[in-house]
Amino acid sequence: MHDCLPTPPAGLELMRRPEGLTLVGEGMELRADFSELLPRLREGALARELLVRAARIKGMPRDGSLTVLDATAGLGEDSLLLAAAGFTVELYELDKVIAALLCDALERARAVPELEPIVARMRVTQGDSLVALRERAEAGNAPDVVYLDPMFPERRKRAAVKKKFQLLHNLEHPCGNEAELIEAALGAGPRKIVVKRPIKGPVLAGVKPSYAILGKAVRYDVIVPPRS
Repeated sequence: MHDCLPTPPAGLELMRRPEGLTLVGEGMELRADFSELLPRLREGALARELLVRAARIKGMPRDGSLTVLDATAGLGEDSLLLAAAGFTVELYELDKVIAALLCDALERARAVPELEPIVARMRVTQGDSLVALRERAEAGNAPDVVYLDPMFPERRKRAAVKKKFQLLHNLEHPCGNEAELIEAALGAGPRKIVVKRPIKGPVLAGVKPSYAILGKAVRYDVIVPPRS
């Protein structure tokens, strides 16, 4: 696994360790580990997750027959929640280093009995989600939900960001094509688009949501496109 690891920016190093692929630098370490989310995957806790409430489609089965396209996957924690809720999730991550950490986490999760059936519904692609969304639009192959959690400059200023995740700021970049992103998401024809935003942040690309689900620090703007 990971026979050819991507090269991170100067000052950072990807290291194979017994506990998993690890990004090291600036006196910190970052490793994706889905086992840490197990308490949030329990039935009662999962039903209270704001993201799950935002993405859920009325009367949806939990057999993986409905799909989410996560256009900004990161380390996949949100996608894990959606997969646990019964969606099949297609994860797109543009950065090669983040994608490598994510794939390593998925491989390790397959060996955990409680996680194996969940991550079986998660598929990772290292690449540009804009391309994937446009290809789906051309093919008429709409996902049921498109999930967007773009990196924005204000997130860099939040003191509450966990220290280990500060390493991701060397890899992620604030979204500079938000209009393209929302346009491509709408063009793909999903039943809904869910956008994660800071609680007081502006709507994405000026597109007013159909409704929003509010938490203490974040909100989920839900766009329900008109059905033809």
